[in-house]
Amino acid sequence: MSIQIIPVMGLPDIRQGDDLGGVLIAALGSTPLLGSDVLVVTQKIVSKAEGAVRLAADDAAYRAVVEDESRMVLRRRGDLVISVTSHGFICANAGVDRSNAEDRTVVLLPRDPDESARGLRASLQREFGVEVAVIITDTFGRAWRRGLVDVAIGVAGMRPILDLRGTPDASGRILEATEVAVVDELAAAAELVMGKAEGIPAAIVRGYAYEAGTGSITDLLRPPGEDLFR
Repeated sequence: MSIQIIPVMGLPDIRQGDDLGGVLIAALGSTPLLGSDVLVVTQKIVSKAEGAVRLAADDAAYRAVVEDESRMVLRRRGDLVISVTSHGFICANAGVDRSNAEDRTVVLLPRDPDESARGLRASLQREFGVEVAVIITDTFGRAWRRGLVDVAIGVAGMRPILDLRGTPDASGRILEATEVAVVDELAAAAELVMGKAEGIPAAIVRGYAYEAGTGSITDLLRPPGEDLFR
């Protein structure tokens, strides 16, 4: 299997009220989507289009927004907060981001990233006439490991987990616990061509044989009763 990762170039700065689907379609003009493509889009442009932006003139205001966006605070260290968001994500500062935001503002997570992904997918499929999947991503840290990676926070058109339980491995042993978070793998792969400072907030992943269907990003969230580390 050969996979291509194609950056979507030429996207303008996104502002509240912009038709993000239309903007993406215009940018994709020279690289139209093909059947079974996956379009990966960063949370930042989704949030900006949806108006998930707040004023925060200083550090105190920023911390207040973080508290407002935290359903539960799990850890504190100085100004760093590890919290549970209303979506159920566990992340730093409730996903409230000051990078690539206009002066004196912060960008929040979309209120319903799955719904945002479904809306974008519908627009793209009407335009290109093919079945595609959409993943919305954000940058998360990882317990016990340095460095950040992009992970999926919203998905439409594909199963978020590849469930290999009950299938044999290369030695014929039946797998009992293996579930692969393919949407996270695709999110991290797409980030390789998007970067943090290049201003490329979308990419096409082409050639990956994903399992089409419905699903929610909540399928990836471990229930508290299974969480040994909280």
